[in-house]
Amino acid sequence: MTTADPWADLLAADRSLLDRTSTAERVAELLRQRVIDGALAPGTRLSEESAGRALAVSRNTLREAFRLLVHERLLVHEFHRGVFVRVLSDEDVIDLYRIRRLLEISAVRRAAGAPSELVAAVDQAVTEGERAAGEERWWDVGTANMRFHEALAALAESPRVNETMRRLLAELRLAFHRRSRPRELHEPYLKPHREIADLISAGQVQEAADRLEGYFDAAEAQLVAAYRSYTPE
Repeated sequence: MTTADPWADLLAADRSLLDRTSTAERVAELLRQRVIDGALAPGTRLSEESAGRALAVSRNTLREAFRLLVHERLLVHEFHRGVFVRVLSDEDVIDLYRIRRLLEISAVRRAAGAPSELVAAVDQAVTEGERAAGEERWWDVGTANMRFHEALAALAESPRVNETMRRLLAELRLAFHRRSRPRELHEPYLKPHREIADLISAGQVQEAADRLEGYFDAAEAQLVAAYRSYTPE
């Protein structure tokens, strides 16, 4: 049954992923994934009633999940108004790229001996983006972009880096909403993604890291410019 909140319909489809032992952390993970997928846009009000009904979880469980995501900077709680998906500032974007340079470039520079499956995951993410672009599924290209950078960070072979990166990318997906035309945002980076992936596959990790650093410079400048020129309708 369709509800007034399209995002709640998506959560209802996620209900099967929960069971009687589901926790607030698992609910938070489902919501976090919907942020990464782009289904929850900045400023979206998350009704406790709609979300609780969609996921068939108690209000207490849902509130704890909301608190976890507020701590991760994905949601904000406004007194007397409710819980909303966070709207980032240009300063947030700059800080996100600062941290991403520390994590991703470092991971790539040290990836010469990375397991083959981790290197293959980088290439697979690029292939997914190229396929989505060929079919003009530009929001899916954005999702593939997230997976590409997640795979780069995974080259560090650190569960803590993986967890940190996943949270950073969820925040970054919120920033992408400021660009109203996803093709213009993502298409220019398909070629650099392929170049970086091919360099890593060839074992040329220092060259790949240098290419990634230039990539970050261009991507940050583009996104920050979009924020600073944005005029609300």
